[in-house]
Amino acid sequence: MIPESSAKLRVMRKGGQELAKVIQAVARLAKPGASLLDLDRQAELLIKKTEGTPAFKGYRGYPFATCLSVNTEIVHGTPRAYHLKQGDLIGIDIGLLYRGFYLDSALTVPIGKVSSEDKKLLRVTYEALWEGIRLVRPGVRLGDIQAAIQHRIEEQGLTIVRDLCGHGIGKNLQEEPQIPNFGKAGTGPILKEGQTFALEPMVSFRSAHTTVKADGWTVVTLGGDKAAHFEHTVAVTKTGALVLTKRSGEKEPVSKLRESVFSR
Repeated sequence: MIPESSAKLRVMRKGGQELAKVIQAVARLAKPGASLLDLDRQAELLIKKTEGTPAFKGYRGYPFATCLSVNTEIVHGTPRAYHLKQGDLIGIDIGLLYRGFYLDSALTVPIGKVSSEDKKLLRVTYEALWEGIRLVRPGVRLGDIQAAIQHRIEEQGLTIVRDLCGHGIGKNLQEEPQIPNFGKAGTGPILKEGQTFALEPMVSFRSAHTTVKADGWTVVTLGGDKAAHFEHTVAVTKTGALVLTKRSGEKEPVSKLRESVFSR
């Protein structure tokens, strides 16, 4: 938890801007024929040009700078000698340790032309992230944010991956509180100015639950359907959410939230 006016938050804001540039550059390289290993190498080279280091590399023994998750893989996908194909979805998740503080961000991008169903999966997951972000301010309960994310996903007939969640972040990559992408409005801890956390809806067509591949890292949908993942590191300020990892030119989607979500 970091006061908004502190030098520490200014460091996190700068680190978030650096991470946003890295993840945006890697997303532009994700085209048909690109290999996951090459994307990981490029990400690490870009990170080394900042004043930071790859947050994931070495974390609990993880050997890569990125998590690259394709199609049915939700998170923690390990870079490997796989070349992206037309119609793939790739989740690009990158963390940065910057001057003693952690930032975390992810987005899922289509490779070439994808189906209308896949486009909907990406769109709704991204909208759900921003439905949660819009509610961030002091005095709001965490359950309000979780309920908003859940409502947007489920009203569109999609499924929340319930085995995974967002989290606090700051001096450590993973901190309390844990933030599931479902919950009840009016419940949970009250947000305070200076808190920093990662919101990250993870959504599939049908699978609420997961399993882990033989590599011991890659989390996939239990039902074998595609998934999407979007994430931003956010700070609570007096005026609302400060999205620390917002990318240049990133457009906030129009709100789809209905007030009925918060009926007590």
